[in-house]
Amino acid sequence: MTTEITRERITDQVGDVRYDQFLFYLMGPYKSFNLNYVLSESERDEIDIADLPGPLRTLFQNKDEIDAAKGLLRRVQGSLRADPGVNAFLAIDIDIDTDDVDAATQSIEFARCSNATAFILPFLGHNFGVGEEAGSILERLADTHGDRMVFVHEDEVTSAMIRSASVRWDLRIETYETAAELVDTLRRFAGGVMHRERRGDLDRLD
Repeated sequence: MTTEITRERITDQVGDVRYDQFLFYLMGPYKSFNLNYVLSESERDEIDIADLPGPLRTLFQNKDEIDAAKGLLRRVQGSLRADPGVNAFLAIDIDIDTDDVDAATQSIEFARCSNATAFILPFLGHNFGVGEEAGSILERLADTHGDRMVFVHEDEVTSAMIRSASVRWDLRIETYETAAELVDTLRRFAGGVMHRERRGDLDRLD
């Protein structure tokens, strides 16, 4: 039996905010990037961590301490659910086994069901998987949902995916320096989508 992803299924699991029917799908890395992913132990030993800029020093953190990116997503989610009260959610909030529906398909369907989708790329995030899934979503949904999607990346983050999202799909790209700026940007984006739905520029999904 195929597991169906619907707006009703999502709201049943993450509802109870002021605007229950405004679904805001937040995509981002759940793990912080770690130089253990790309450097051998001997290569790391040759680097004097004290000489590195602050953000880069953090990349040398232990593997047991790589949940900062997920923590950021959770704080952003909580802020948006409190004010303006939109139904912000992460993929892991919806209890669907990847053996039933693979992760990429889940992301596409979550974005299809959502009033707004944000691809959040922090500097310390392990962003490679996010970029791949974002590309899959955009290939499938850019023509119909492009006005409902935004890339928001920390100032230091640059990637071919961000550049192609802007050029190939004409996707809105925003930057931020602090978590507070990130939240403010997403609030404005959600408010803009909501206003366009009310005005009739975008179809209402509820």
